[in-house]
Amino acid sequence: MTERMRRVNAAVREVLSEAVAELKDPRIGFVTFTAVETSPDLREARVFVSVLGSERKRELTLLGLEAAHGVLQARIARELRMKRTPQLAFEYDPTVERGVRMSKLIDELVPDDD
Repeated sequence: MTERMRRVNAAVREVLSEAVAELKDPRIGFVTFTAVETSPDLREARVFVSVLGSERKRELTLLGLEAAHGVLQARIARELRMKRTPQLAFEYDPTVERGVRMSKLIDELVPDDD
């Protein structure tokens, strides 16, 4: 990945992080954009999200983000002024959940020093 693509991915992620706070959709819960992978031609962007809560909350949040993708794309176009605005596709990122699970497992293995 080129340095330019890293900057584009970081900029898209930053704009999305700011914009999601302004969305009024009740389906969208506490969401964190963990990564963005933009295609080299800037036509598509895979946006990885982590959602705090149950699996149902995760599903509702992804539905809410898909419904708001036009608003989010418009925000990216307005703030980044790119030649092309990528089509956003939201995907759940399980890495945060895996990390929490691994931490719990490690905590269970390490004896308490009471």
